[in-house]
Formats: sequence, structure tokens, C-alpha cells
Amino acid sequence: HDLAIRGVDVEEAVRAITTYDIRWGCDVLRPVYDATGGQDGRVSLEVDPRMAHDTDRTLAEAKALWWLVDRPNLFIKIPATREGLPAITAALAQGISVNVTLIFALQRYREVMDAFMSGLEQAKAEGRDLSRIASVASFFVSRVDSEVDERLDEIGTPEAQALKGKAAIANARLAFEAYEEGFSSDRWKALEAAGAKPQRPLWASTSTKDPSLPDTLYVTELVTAGTVNTMPEKTLKAVADHGEIRGDTVRDTYDESRQVLADLEALGISYDDVVAVLEREGVEKFEKSWKELLDTVSTALEEARR
Repeated sequence: HDLAIRGVDVEEAVRAITTYDIRWGCDVLRPVYDATGGQDGRVSLEVDPRMAHDTDRTLAEAKALWWLVDRPNLFIKIPATREGLPAITAALAQGISVNVTLIFALQRYREVMDAFMSGLEQAKAEGRDLSRIASVASFFVSRVDSEVDERLDEIGTPEAQALKGKAAIANARLAFEAYEEGFSSDRWKALEAAGAKPQRPLWASTSTKDPSLPDTLYVTELVTAGTVNTMPEKTLKAVADHGEIRGDTVRDTYDESRQVLADLEALGISYDDVVAVLEREGVEKFEKSWKELLDTVSTALEEARR
């Protein structure tokens, strides 16, 4: 109501409402943040996804949101598009903690780790306290199976059917292998010695879309130290009810995971094409959700002005 009286436009109203909510969320989770030395108890706020292919606007918006919320346990969420990478580096260099989102491809993930380390190196050169800068790399899981399994169904052979529900986990496990390589490098050790904390891999989109697959699949098969799994409420309850956690299910699976991707290529399913489609659709889905938010707030403003 007050926003309507003040005559703010819908973009500014959304920014005011979301930053208020996220600030409140950060305050609710602050005790967790303090108790874990800044590792957990974090809240993410995404940059307007319509800027996903505009480096300068993404960075400018990230800085504005960081300043508006003004809480140490905030993550600014930036998509890992080609144009997003330099914005991620620049934001981290300025001491802004970043949730890098919408990662599908292993090669892009390596570029994300490079962007993260470049940002910390710049922050260090500017004399910033690296221990206060945090980041997660959000690898989207279930959507890989949604895309690949649809293509496997079109092929329809027994070999194709045998590979259903396997691509996403293989991809995420190989991402963790890349993480282990990246964060055992001399480059990382130099940053760690200066107080930096690693960019944790985060498994996102971990609800199962295919009813024939176990509803806890993308949790129980991706258990390893140093990771985060952001589950929707339904998945969280399923795991609490009947999830079988049987120790580390990621390490020692890399060769088998590579074989899954090789088998898919042999059937004519191009990994590069799958991940390109998923990134494009991922940005589109983010934009659609954002537009729905704008429409909802716009309607509420109009009603309040009547």
C-alpha cells in the first residue's frame, strides 16, 4: 500500500519487497551462520534473470542488492552464463558472496571455479579479508535426466532404456571430481593460505521428476563431504522418512560415471547439445518466474491505487 502511495514503479517495488524479505530471512538464520563460523545459515537473492546475458547490468544489480540487504550471510545469485562469469569474478573481487546458479556443463563448471579464484585473487590484491567472502556453485541435477531421458525414450531400444535415470547423477559426480581437482591445485592452496574458504558444490533441482525413479534418488546418490543439497520440502520429507544414507556415494564412481556419458554419446545423444539446451531453457524458466512476480506485484499496486 505504501509503495503504491509513493508511486514507485513495479521494478522498484519488487526490489523493495524482495530485499525486505531476504533481509528478514538472513536475520532468522543469523544464529546458524554465527554457530557455524559463516559456513551455513545463508540466504540467496537472485539478480533479475533478464540480465543473465549482460555482464555490466548483472554486476551493477548485484552491488545494489548487496548494499540494500546489508547482511553478511547473504548470497547474491548469478547465473553461470558466458556473460555471467566476469560478473561473478567482479562481484567476489568487491567482497560480495555469490551463489553461482544454473550450472549444467562440466566445462562451464571449470570456468566457474576459475572465475571464483580470479575474484578472490583480485580481492586479495585489494586487501580484502578473504575469510568473509563465501560462494557455492549450484549444479542443477534432475533437469539433466528430464532432457536425456526424453531423448532415450525417442530412441526406444533396450540399451537406451537401461540408461534412463543415470545421466544426472553421473554428471554431478564428475562435477565433484572436477571440484577435487580444482581445489587441490597450487593456485587454490595459495588462496587458502590467505584465509579463503572453498566454493562448495551445491546440488540444486534435486526432486525427482520421473515417478518411476526413487523420490530420494538425487540425495542418497550424491552424498559426500563438503557439499550442499537444496531439497524442496517434499524431497526433504521423503529423505527424512525413508532415505537410505549409506556413506559416501560420490568418490570412487568417476570411471563408472564417465562410462554413462560415453554410452549416451554412443547412442547419438550429444552431451554438449543437452547442456546447451538446458542452460538456454534454464534462463528462460528464471525469466518466466520473474515475469510472474512482476505481474503479481503490478496487479497489487494497481489495486492499491484505486
